Amino acid sequence: MQIWVDADACPNVIKDILFRAARRMEMRLTLVANQPVRVPPSPYIRTMQVASGFDEADRRIAELVQQGDLVVTADIPLAADVIDKGGHALNPRGELYTRDNIRERLTMRDFMDTMRASGVHTGGPAPLDQGDRQMFANQLDRLLRRYGGT
Repeated sequence: MQIWVDADACPNVIKDILFRAARRMEMRLTLVANQPVRVPPSPYIRTMQVASGFDEADRRIAELVQQGDLVVTADIPLAADVIDKGGHALNPRGELYTRDNIRERLTMRDFMDTMRASGVHTGGPAPLDQGDRQMFANQLDRLLRRYGGT
């Protein structure tokens, strides 16, 4: 298993949790973004910069992810691609996307896109809070214990 991060929109506090986990588990962590991303020095942590443009990082992750890998993303279409390839997808709030819930999430996303396109202000997600960070860390630990091999 390796961990891929859709890093353009990933909160720094979540990246910090991932950095610690990668070092602790001695597991490769790759942050993919269309801008430079600062990471601590580690043989397990690397960055991959892609061209600027809408969904470029998502496309690159979808190309590279392998069965059993973990992808951290809030992008639901990317999560669906990851699940279709046999990977695991976790959002920065700690919600694990699965075969059982991804279609519902895609439908809701598409509905909200339609609402926004018609001029309805739908608002954005609430700011990440301590509970979200804890839920992410707990879910990450469960996934790494179950699938990470250490």
